[in-house]
Amino acid sequence: MTTFHALILGIIQGLTEFIPVSSTAHLFIASYLLGLPTDNLTFSFNIIIQFGTVIAMLAFFWKDIWQIAKAFLVGIKEKKPFENFYSKLGWLIIVATIPALIAGFFLRGFVKTMSADPLLWSAIRLLFTAFLLAFVEYFDRKKRTLESASWLDSITVGLFQALAIFPGASRSGSTMAGAMLRGFDRPSAARFAFLMSAPILFAAGTSETIELIITPNTTQFMPILITGFVTSAIVGWMSIKWLLNYLRNNSLYLFSAYCLIAGIIVLVIR
Repeated sequence: MTTFHALILGIIQGLTEFIPVSSTAHLFIASYLLGLPTDNLTFSFNIIIQFGTVIAMLAFFWKDIWQIAKAFLVGIKEKKPFENFYSKLGWLIIVATIPALIAGFFLRGFVKTMSADPLLWSAIRLLFTAFLLAFVEYFDRKKRTLESASWLDSITVGLFQALAIFPGASRSGSTMAGAMLRGFDRPSAARFAFLMSAPILFAAGTSETIELIITPNTTQFMPILITGFVTSAIVGWMSIKWLLNYLRNNSLYLFSAYCLIAGIIVLVIR
C-alpha cells in the first residue's frame, strides 16, 4: 500500500460512511480494483480510516453530544431522567445500541463466514440497500422531527442498525430507513441515525485502534495510516454537512439508483 492508495481509500471512506451507499462495500471494491492484498496492513488501514470518520462525526455533532451528555447526567442526579429532551435522547440512544450489540455477539461467527466472499456480499447488500431506500422513500410521510422521538422509535431504528453488522451493509442507510419508516423527515432521520451510532462506533473504533497501535511492526506504516485517517476525517466531515443540506429538499432515490447500479456492476466483475 502506498500514500496514493491511502488518499484514495481515505476519500472513499469519508464520502461513503455517512452517505447511505455502504462504506464497507466501497472499500472492498476499491481494494479489489487497486489490487491491494487482504493482509494485516490493509485490515489495519481500514480500522484507522473508519475511526477517522467517527472522529469527524463527533466533531460535527459536538454541540448535540455535549448537550445530551450534560442533560443525561443532570437528569440522573435530579432523578428526572426523561424530563429534558436531551436527557431522554441520551436514553433513547442507549436503547438503540442494544440490538446491534446483541446481534454482533450472537452472529459474529456467521458474519465471519460471510466475509469470506466480500465482493458477493457487497453486491447483495448494495442491492438490498437500493430496495430499502426506494421503499422508505416511496412510503415516507416526512412529518416528524427528532424532538418527537419515542422508545418505540429507538427500538425500531436500533433493529435496523443491527443490519449493519453484515458485510457490505450501509449503517447510515439502514438506520435512516428505520427512522423514516417511523415517520421522521429526512434530516431528522439522518441526525437520529448519526447520533445513535456514535457510542457504538466510538467504542469499537477506540478498542480496535488501541489494539492496532500495540501490534508489532505497525509503526513503520504510520505515515500511510495517518494519511488515510486525516483524509477520511476531513472528507467525512464535509460529507455530513453536504448530506444534511441535500436531504432538506431532495429524496433518497438518487442513492437508491446508485446502489442498484453499483450492485449490478459488482456482480458482473466478481
